[in-house]
Amino acid sequence: MKNDLMRIYSVIGNIQRTISKTNSLDEALGEGLKTLQKAFECDYLVAWYANDEGILRPYYWLGDLDFSAKKHTSDDGVVGEVYKTGKTIRVFEYKKGMHPTVDEDFSDVAIQTMICVPMSVGTDNVGCIQLVNKTGSSFSEEEADIFEILANMIAIAIEDNDAIEAKWKYKDIIISARDVKKTFKNGDLVTKVLNGVNLDVYEGEFLVILGESGCGKSTFLNIIGGMDTLTEGSFSFMGHDLSHASQEELTKYRRDNIGFIFQSYNLMPNLTAAQNIDLIAELVEKPLDTKEVLELVGLTERANNYPSMMSGGQQQRVSIARALVKNPKLIFADEPTAALDYTTSIEVLSALENVVNTGTTLVMVTHNEEITKMADRVIKLRGGRLYETIINKHPVHATDLVW
Repeated sequence: MKNDLMRIYSVIGNIQRTISKTNSLDEALGEGLKTLQKAFECDYLVAWYANDEGILRPYYWLGDLDFSAKKHTSDDGVVGEVYKTGKTIRVFEYKKGMHPTVDEDFSDVAIQTMICVPMSVGTDNVGCIQLVNKTGSSFSEEEADIFEILANMIAIAIEDNDAIEAKWKYKDIIISARDVKKTFKNGDLVTKVLNGVNLDVYEGEFLVILGESGCGKSTFLNIIGGMDTLTEGSFSFMGHDLSHASQEELTKYRRDNIGFIFQSYNLMPNLTAAQNIDLIAELVEKPLDTKEVLELVGLTERANNYPSMMSGGQQQRVSIARALVKNPKLIFADEPTAALDYTTSIEVLSALENVVNTGTTLVMVTHNEEITKMADRVIKLRGGRLYETIINKHPVHATDLVW
């Protein structure tokens, strides 16, 4: 018992120290949950917040499932009950059918144990934190007590429900990926790059995929962009399954729907900026006006310049205009600022911000955490799987970024 108490105090102390170093509720919640996950090796942690109408939506979560579009009412299942009553629900040996809404939320998971604790400010509940599956064992009563303390520590920072109301609004799903796996073979050597990614991309959002080199983020982008094929799993575009599409089908998908921006600019050196854009415009049925997209990226005066007459940032902005002129439903950007200095990067990110403001869906891969502050939603990959998801309540402008 003494050792258990010492462990509890140690975890609480670590959480307190972690939260004390943060500057916002976002960081307090995220860092607190990650500290908790590290201490108890939980598979899934979901923080649910309630708006003024009592609708609970996921605000932050850890794990390989995409909860973005899920919601509950105050009379709906475990999440709603905990929010409504302010009382923790502890299930140390979970059986399928015990809580149907939990089965629905975690439909692809073998649930073994679950705890759902309220987040309270005084007598008011603002949401709850749900934890599912402790690796290799079940949660204990002592651990449930720690979870309650953590939730209260987070909730103290919340003055009212608006403090955790997410800005991002859910629209139609444009891309859906389920259990996407990718394996590369080189002789007898087999390399698993993606190990089961589940993700939906929503119309009009700015989504950032973050992760260290080798985590599979560029591979995943190439698969949903139709430039590579998956080994297992599925992915669809606007309800059309492309999991086993032919090369001809993938080419049509890319041409008609996707604009690409890469780290290298890939401009034709013997063509001017306007001519590079016109070249792509001729490939699609309803392109945008070249002058308009050049104006959008701030390069009107460079229309007749060749790539050799432009800086790296200006060339990258031409590549953005080239992607945009297709009038695509999505734009994919793979490390578009990796080769640029800070000042030039901000110019490029400002151009991308203008693109997002037109309503175009943008999915960007990066390893730069500062850039995530611009996004509506941020997902982090680790070891080829979805690890952490954040809905950004207050996206900032590119000019506000510092690194």
